[in-house]
Amino acid sequence: MAQLDVKVPDIGDFKDVPIIDILVKPGDVVRTDDPLVTLESDKATMEVPAPREGKVVAVLVELGDKVSEGSPIVRLEAGEQPVSAPSVLAQQEPEVEKVAALAPSGNGRASPPASGLPPPIAADFGGVNAGPSVRRLARELGIDLGKLKGSGEKGRITKDDVRSALSAGRGAAGMGIAEIPAQDFSKFGPVEMKPLSRIRRLSGPFLHRSWLNVPHVTHSDEADITELEPYRKTLDSAAKDKGFRVTMLAFLMKASVVALKEHPEFNSSLSPAKDSLIIKKYYHLGVAVDTPDGLVVPVIQNVDHKGILELSQELGSLSRKMREGKIAPSDIQGASFTISSLGGIGGTNFTPLVNAPEVAILGVVRSSTKPVWDGKAFQPRLMLPLCVSYDHRVIDGALAARFTRRLANILEDVRQLVL
Repeated sequence: MAQLDVKVPDIGDFKDVPIIDILVKPGDVVRTDDPLVTLESDKATMEVPAPREGKVVAVLVELGDKVSEGSPIVRLEAGEQPVSAPSVLAQQEPEVEKVAALAPSGNGRASPPASGLPPPIAADFGGVNAGPSVRRLARELGIDLGKLKGSGEKGRITKDDVRSALSAGRGAAGMGIAEIPAQDFSKFGPVEMKPLSRIRRLSGPFLHRSWLNVPHVTHSDEADITELEPYRKTLDSAAKDKGFRVTMLAFLMKASVVALKEHPEFNSSLSPAKDSLIIKKYYHLGVAVDTPDGLVVPVIQNVDHKGILELSQELGSLSRKMREGKIAPSDIQGASFTISSLGGIGGTNFTPLVNAPEVAILGVVRSSTKPVWDGKAFQPRLMLPLCVSYDHRVIDGALAARFTRRLANILEDVRQLVL
C-alpha cells in the first residue's frame, strides 16, 4: 500500500501556527475529511482534514508544534487513487480582527496586536509544567506560560495562575489604572453567573487596549437621504426575487470609498515609529456583523471595483457565513476602514471604537423623518445620522468635519457614486 504524508493546506498568510490538539494516533483508520489535527490562529481554530481514506502509520507532529502551509503532519497508508489536498480548512470558533507581530512584555502577558484578538504565543511551551487545558487557556488569553511560576503540586501551573497573570497584565495595559474592586453581589440579592462568549472574552482586552492607546474623538453629522431611499427600495424590491437584499449599507460603502479617495488620511495607518502615515491605495472595508456570540468584522475587498448590487450580494453571503461561524482567515483580514451600522436596531448616535491600526471608523444608526428648514418652510426630510470616530494623532477636527460632510453630500446625491 502506498504511503502519503498529509501536509497543512493553504491557511492564508498564517505561519508558525500552533497545534493545540492531535485527533488521531498510529493505527487509526480515517475517512476522507475526518479531522487529523487542530490548529489555532488568532482568528479561529482550524481542523486539518484527511484528504482521503487510509490508516494512520505515524503522527509526524507533537502537541504544541508550530506548523505552516506544507508542513507534514500525519503519514497515511492509502490506496493508489489520486489524492488532492484540501485548500480550505474547516473553520471553527470565529474571532475578531487582525494579525500583528507579537511583543512579549515583562509581566508574563504578551502584548496583543493593535486590534483583533491575541496571536498564538509560546505555543510549544517547552519545559513548562502545565496540563493541556491550562496550555489552551493560556493561548486563548495571550499568556506566556514560560514566564509564570506555578502554584500547583511540584510547581505545576494551574488555571488560577493563568488568570492571575491575566489580571496583572490588564493592570499594566491599563497604564497603572487600578482594577475595579471585586464585590459579592449575592449579598444584595439573587444573581446568575453567565460566562462570556469566546469572542467577547478574547476581544474585550483588545478593545480596551485600542481605547487606551488611541485618542478617540467622534464627529457627528446627518445626511438627507430622502431622495436616495426610494431608489434603494426599488433596487431592494427587484433583488428580493433573486434571493438577496439591498440595504443602505451598500450605499454607505460606495460613498465611503469616494470620501476616502478625497481624504486619504482616513484610509491610512500610523507607522510603527509613529512618525509617518502609511497611505493605503486599496479600499477593503470591514463591516461589523452582529452574531449570536458578539460582533465579527468581515472584510469586503476592493469595494471601489464593485457596484451596489454586487456588494449587496456579497454582504448577504458573508453575513450568513459569519453567523454560522464558517469563516476563513481571508474573510477577516486587510480592512483599511470599518463601518459599524446599527440602522436595523435604532438609536440616535454613538461612539464607535477605532479598529486600530485603522485610524477611523464610521458608525450609522437608524434614519428618521425630521422637519428641515428649506429657507421658506419646514419640510419633512429623511435624515441619516453619521458618527465618525477618528484617531486624533492623524486626523484633526476640521478634517473630520470635512470628511463627514462630504460623505453626507454623496449620500444626498446618488449620482456622485458613479463618478
